[in-house]
Amino acid sequence: MRTIRFLLQKEFLQIFRNKGMLPIIFVMPVIQLVVLSFAATFELNRANLHLVDRDRSQLSQRLTAKLQASGYFRVASASGNSGEGIRLLQSGEADVVLEIPDGFGERLAGGGSAPVQFLIDAVDGTKAGLIQAYGQAIVADFNREVTPRFEAAGASGEAGAQVTRAGTIAVHPSNWYNPQLDYLHYMVPGILVVLVSMIGMFLSGMNIVRERELGTIEQLNVSPVRRYQFIIAKLLPFWIIAMFELALGLAIARWGFHIPFTGSVLLLMGVAALYLLVVQGLGLFISTVTHTQQQAMFIAWFIMVVFILMGGLFTPVESMPEWARQLTWGNPVAHFIEIMRRVMLKGAGLADIALLVGVLGGMAALILPAAVMRYRKKVQ
Repeated sequence: MRTIRFLLQKEFLQIFRNKGMLPIIFVMPVIQLVVLSFAATFELNRANLHLVDRDRSQLSQRLTAKLQASGYFRVASASGNSGEGIRLLQSGEADVVLEIPDGFGERLAGGGSAPVQFLIDAVDGTKAGLIQAYGQAIVADFNREVTPRFEAAGASGEAGAQVTRAGTIAVHPSNWYNPQLDYLHYMVPGILVVLVSMIGMFLSGMNIVRERELGTIEQLNVSPVRRYQFIIAKLLPFWIIAMFELALGLAIARWGFHIPFTGSVLLLMGVAALYLLVVQGLGLFISTVTHTQQQAMFIAWFIMVVFILMGGLFTPVESMPEWARQLTWGNPVAHFIEIMRRVMLKGAGLADIALLVGVLGGMAALILPAAVMRYRKKVQ
């Protein structure tokens, strides 16, 4: 521990003596958080729909088939109670729950009001708005289709036609977790993840190669410092800085952007501590396989761009092709963005994010030993 303490002291002195690095660490992330939060566009390709059809009539089946035929909705599951639908909304397995009450077809045929309800996961306000707009348009179109048929049947006195006037369908959408459909509630947690990831990976990735370029790595190599002590000393300073940046960003999100924080702060910071080990371990591994800061920067930049674009920040992961969705299992940024949104907006507990935390833990268990093993105490 004494050796690690002296190494940490040396690392912090190097960081704070570098006047050009301090604005990059402490000022640019805040500016990026403020600017990037207002720049985003979204497109909905598919929404997973959970069907609660209590009526099970011909009309309710026609309405469901019309929603699915539109291409915007996919009936992913069905049950006979809304409790199961709410559970799927909470877990993220369903984007919207369609509830068709008992007597839907009878009321519609009898000329009365036939309400159906969409329960929409509104964590992504833009996506929820699109789901609501598409759902209402399809239901309105369905209403226009069935109304003339009932009126004609009633007027002509066809057998079985007991009505003379068709009813209407009333839709009552309910936006959960983001009632105002404010996209900032969706974007700010994701942007925070990206900024913390960039600090962790880029600064860690350039650290060892910087020592190599300055020639100071040779002094460390001939010292009795062990490899794991060296890696810990390189990892901890930026881990502490990144945790401070995350706490500062959460404070700005809460009191600057008025983002609700319904989950546990301790849980989120605990998961962030684990997540930073993954991205910093990856940065240190890059640092051990490159020879110049330029090489380390390009490799870290390439990896981070892929992580961000496939991490669900701008484009929902559910809208990606199947092969891309499978690849996101190896993307730590995607997992932490999902965790941030669930904890901050849905109030998710550890049980709700256990799988994602387990994946991050597995990544940390792989990448950190790999960085230690890859570091060689010899002059190249």
